[in-house]
Amino acid sequence: MGWQRVVEEPPSGQLETGTPPGGGDEDVKLQKHVGLVGGISFVVGTVIGSGIFITPQGVLQNTGSVGLCMVLWALGGVLSMLGALTYSELASVVRKSGGQYAYLNEALGPIPAFLVVWTREVAMSPSSTAVVSLTFAEYFESMFVVCGSPELPKKLIAILLIMTLSIINCFSPKLATRVQVVFTGAKLLALLMIVTGGIVWMSKGVTSDLMTGFTGTTDSPASVALALYFVMFSYGGWNNANNLLEEVENPRRNVPLSSIVGVLVTAFVYILTNVSYLAVLSKKELFTSTAVAVTWGDRVMGAAGLIIPLSVMCSTFGALNGGLFSSSRITFAAARDGNFPEFLSYIHVKHYSPIPSILFHIFFAIIMILEASIMSLLRFLSFLAWFFYALSAVSVIVLRFTREGDPQRIKIPMVNHVLFLIVSVFLVLTPIIDYPRIEFLYAVVFCVGGLVFYIPFVHYKLKPRFLDTFEMYLQLFLEVVPSPQEVW
Repeated sequence: MGWQRVVEEPPSGQLETGTPPGGGDEDVKLQKHVGLVGGISFVVGTVIGSGIFITPQGVLQNTGSVGLCMVLWALGGVLSMLGALTYSELASVVRKSGGQYAYLNEALGPIPAFLVVWTREVAMSPSSTAVVSLTFAEYFESMFVVCGSPELPKKLIAILLIMTLSIINCFSPKLATRVQVVFTGAKLLALLMIVTGGIVWMSKGVTSDLMTGFTGTTDSPASVALALYFVMFSYGGWNNANNLLEEVENPRRNVPLSSIVGVLVTAFVYILTNVSYLAVLSKKELFTSTAVAVTWGDRVMGAAGLIIPLSVMCSTFGALNGGLFSSSRITFAAARDGNFPEFLSYIHVKHYSPIPSILFHIFFAIIMILEASIMSLLRFLSFLAWFFYALSAVSVIVLRFTREGDPQRIKIPMVNHVLFLIVSVFLVLTPIIDYPRIEFLYAVVFCVGGLVFYIPFVHYKLKPRFLDTFEMYLQLFLEVVPSPQEVW
């Protein structure tokens, strides 16, 4: 096969950075098409996915009481806000796409940055995409008669869904942004319907177990940590605006504002939605429900409850679109820096979309859909997500000293970053100490195992000789070229 060290000059046959296949002088780079409304839609639309429709019973089971359950849903909003403020300062100092990857690369070096991309983009993000797309397929099957075995049609529907979204994202980032805005509005209307239904029932004096307060509260820190995992899974995506910084108009204003407003809107909606659930359904009904929103809809809306599965499908569609859009930008940024295969940083010469990184994400997501144990993988990799959040908090502290005089820094009080760091460490360590399981070790081994690829291919820059030919034909077939880096 043959190996070579990567040289600085473009390999023979490869097109120059920013040059279209047919030649020309125009730079090919990501376009700024995401305004404030689009940024907020990417945050809200990605955060509000399937979580709020299926996880409330998991939170209630692990907390043991309505009171602590509501406290954790509010705390989830507070933690997301702490994270959003931490990431706002990081974005103002490291002014380029890639979000968490870019911040770790700047503050802590290429190895932590590579490991976050390896863990997120090879396992966590594709697993999350698979779970949400299968949720869409499950609700789709509940509305229509689908022929075949129970699992095969569901997987085919999920694969067809993410392939449809990949086509949209590959050929029109602007259309993907508009899709995000529309479906974010649709899911907010659906949740507003649930909130309104709960208010109507409470006005009639129906409160179910809502008024039981803290009766039955657990005394296990591990159970509280696990409940908080469920909550924060539902809040996942609060930092998505940071991943697409180079495509945001006026990023210094709109990136932090998108994250902060998005978190506030989400927290407000989540708390009111849980009040509605708990006012209408008893704790026992919540515990036995596999889809709490559907159970709620059957109770409150009767025959019109069909609206709820449709709403969940809209919600998951928007969440998948936003997740695919932002996740592909992390892979794109890492590849452009040389921390991932270079061809993943190429963008289309006409559509200005990172097609190779989108297809990379879709490829692994389809593998996860076909794999039976994705839920286990997702659950035990989630604590690694908080490990990398902790490293992000460390990064902002490091950059306070290494980039002390940066005039564009948005300076957030240090206590915010310290609190975010403490909570992240708590969520990493508590389940391991109180409820150790071999799967946690597997997750760590997978993460560190990324060094097997990092050392030869990134550190020593070894490259199979056939890859030059592959990259050349990839550029010609997909009409993609390398893109110059741009900061605000």
